[in-house]
Amino acid sequence: MQIDRRIIYLFVAIGTILPIIFVIGLPVSITPPVQMAFDRIENQLQKGDIALVSFDYGPSSAPENAPMADAILRHCFSKGIKVVVIALYPLGGLSEAVNEVNKVVAEFPELKYGVDYVNLGYKDGAQAAMKKMAENIHEVFPTDMNGTPLDELPIMKNIRTYRDMKLVVSLATGIIGEWWANLVNAQFGIPVIVGPTAVSAPKYYAYLEAKQMAGLLGGLKGASEYERLVVNSYPKLAEVYATPGLYTATKGMDVQSIVHLIMIAFIVFGNIVYFTSKRKPRKAS
Repeated sequence: MQIDRRIIYLFVAIGTILPIIFVIGLPVSITPPVQMAFDRIENQLQKGDIALVSFDYGPSSAPENAPMADAILRHCFSKGIKVVVIALYPLGGLSEAVNEVNKVVAEFPELKYGVDYVNLGYKDGAQAAMKKMAENIHEVFPTDMNGTPLDELPIMKNIRTYRDMKLVVSLATGIIGEWWANLVNAQFGIPVIVGPTAVSAPKYYAYLEAKQMAGLLGGLKGASEYERLVVNSYPKLAEVYATPGLYTATKGMDVQSIVHLIMIAFIVFGNIVYFTSKRKPRKAS
C-alpha cells in the first residue's frame, strides 16, 4: 500500500523505451477502412500513375501522422506510382513534407527527383488552393519548392488538374482533411484517402459512409495496420521496419499496449493488496 510512485514510473519508462529499441511486433488486426485505403492503391493504381500526397499536419501531430506518410510513400514507390507532394498546413507542414519525403526516398536510390516524385512546397489558403488546382495546378504552384518551373519537371508536364491524377492522400490534423473529402472529392470526383489523428478520426466515418472517401487511416492504430499490410505485400520493406531506432507506428502501438498492461497490472495488484489488508483481523486494544 505504500509503494513508491517512482517504481511505477520506472516500469512505465522501461515499457516505453524497450519497444522503441527492440522490435516486438504485437499482433495488429486490420480494420475495413484501412484495408480499403490499401486496396485502392494496390489494386486500382498502376505503375506510372500519379498520386497527390498532401501534408496537412505539423510537428505537434507528427508521432501519429508521420508513420502514415512513410507507409503511404513506401507503398507508392514500391509499386512504381509517381508522387506529387504538397503542403497546405501552415504550422510546419512543409518541414514535415521535406523530412518524411527525404527519409523515404533515401530507401529507394533508383528514384529520380522531378521524374518519379516532386515536392511542390507550401501554399497558403488551403480551400482556395484546392479549388484552383481543379483548373490549373501550374497556376497554384508555378514552381517546385526549389524554384524550378513545373514545365521543366518531367513529372509535371502532363499534370494540369485533378483529372491527370488517380488519387489524393491527405495526412491531416484539424479540418483540412475534411475539405479534401467534401470539396475536392464531392465536386471533382477524384478519390480521397485521409489519415487523420485519432481524436479527429470519428468525424471522418460520415464521409467514408457517404462514399466521399476511398479509405481512412485513423491515428496511430490505422498507421500500424497500414504498415502491416505494406510489409505483408512487399517483404523487402520488412528490413526497413526492423531498423533499430526507426520510429514506426507498430512500435508506437507496442509502447501503448505494454504501458497499458503495466497500468492494468498495478491496478489489479493494488486492489488485491487493498482487499487482502481489509480482511486481516485487527489486534485487540
